[in-house]
Amino acid sequence: MTAPTPASGMSEPLVFESMTKRYGAITVLDNVSVTLEPGRIHALMGENGAGKSTFIKLIAGVVSADSMRLRKGPAEIPLHSAADAAAAGFRFIHQELNIVPQLSVAENILLGHRTPRRFGILVNWREMAMRARDALGRLGVDHIDVRGHAGDLGTGDRMLIRLASSLVADEVAAPCLYVLDEPTAALKDTEVEKLFSVIRGLRDNGAAILYVSHRITEITELCDDVSVLRNGKLIRTCKIRETNKDRLVRDMTGKDLGDTVPPRTSAVGTQSVARLRGVASAHLEEISLDIAQGEVVGIVGLAGAGQTELLRVFLGLEKIHSGEASYLNRSVPASPSAAWANGIAYVPQERRSEGLMMRMSVRPNVILPHLLGIPAGIGRERRRTRELSEQVKLKAEGSEQSVWQLSGGNQQKVVFARAVGGRPRLLLLDEPTRGVDIGSRFEIYGLVRALASEGCSVLVASSDLPELVGLSDRVLVLDAGRQTGILCANGLTPEVLLNKIYHHQENVTA
Repeated sequence: MTAPTPASGMSEPLVFESMTKRYGAITVLDNVSVTLEPGRIHALMGENGAGKSTFIKLIAGVVSADSMRLRKGPAEIPLHSAADAAAAGFRFIHQELNIVPQLSVAENILLGHRTPRRFGILVNWREMAMRARDALGRLGVDHIDVRGHAGDLGTGDRMLIRLASSLVADEVAAPCLYVLDEPTAALKDTEVEKLFSVIRGLRDNGAAILYVSHRITEITELCDDVSVLRNGKLIRTCKIRETNKDRLVRDMTGKDLGDTVPPRTSAVGTQSVARLRGVASAHLEEISLDIAQGEVVGIVGLAGAGQTELLRVFLGLEKIHSGEASYLNRSVPASPSAAWANGIAYVPQERRSEGLMMRMSVRPNVILPHLLGIPAGIGRERRRTRELSEQVKLKAEGSEQSVWQLSGGNQQKVVFARAVGGRPRLLLLDEPTRGVDIGSRFEIYGLVRALASEGCSVLVASSDLPELVGLSDRVLVLDAGRQTGILCANGLTPEVLLNKIYHHQENVTA
């Protein structure tokens, strides 16, 4: 792998002092000071709504602070705009995969950078492609066609081109700080390892790295230092070796959560709610599965193994070529609207692009599929929204607050509120806790447990193996759309499950 572009020889720490931001009477960041050392990876942790996103927006210059000073050694650096941040050598890879799908991969990678031209007028497409390939090469990526449309890429590859964009050689200022916000949420295990290798290379070349993630195992594996925010305040900064998982959870939440996944409190029913017999489609092959009343069945495999497509069978979106698929002893619904009407609820993988109307308020996002069951009147809609919000422990200013103003964890709770609003018989979950803090995860797990105890069957696809093992009664393993095993979760460990995924333990039995 090509070594990452060296940092600008930064030898002085970056000191962000007295960072404060208020929105009206609400203080979202309260006198926070953090020092980022060159050649070290610094984690920023906290629950959704703790102030992490505001912290990033302030140092990116896209939001004005009520107070903040930035020093590099003894020198004070202006930071009032995005241009100031770029001139200071700050590079950002955000959680939202903002690409222009109609443009090529190369054009997306070079967005924000100088466009190579011929004769000062015409775009030099050959040089643009070369620079894009070079940037991808720094990530060890050679499978992406830089001339292809970015909109044709999967989620993981979209993240890779955003990462590659930050590695394009820049004529304005060599990068000295990289800020990565939940960069591994959509990546395969092999892509995560490549990313970690690149980050370590950047660190070893003298860059400061600010790494934001909810995944504690990533933090303890990758990072050197950690700062924890809670309710806009800095709780603690320390070296990673001076802390542990339990202390980090306590710092973030203010309490001990114990086991992450609550135990099952009721037995699985005997009635079959959904059944697949030899189902094949464009992405699946010979899938056979019975889902009992109140049972939680996990789906696992490498990225793209068919997890999402299996969920979409029950929404009528994955058309069956052969075999039989039934729900409540009838054929599966032919469309998502029919699925919702018949007690099948869905929480999609990408809540912002697939699950939410971001510019609308909480109320329509929660009740839209359930309007026929609510007596007419805005007051009744608000009342029902409030009831469902309380059920999922949604933290919002009210039913009319815009969804885009909520933290990621609370946005996910809006999607869950809509899902439980129809009292589902079958709940389909696709990466239900992606980008969600540990406190909100615990509440989501509790909600799933409560629904299962009431007889709702749950089919959950997740790349978080401890989550899947903790939640599931059984786990279905997929490989390239083919079923390779169904494992009983009792006594199952993430390590055994990982071996099964990679076919290292072929004799594991249900």
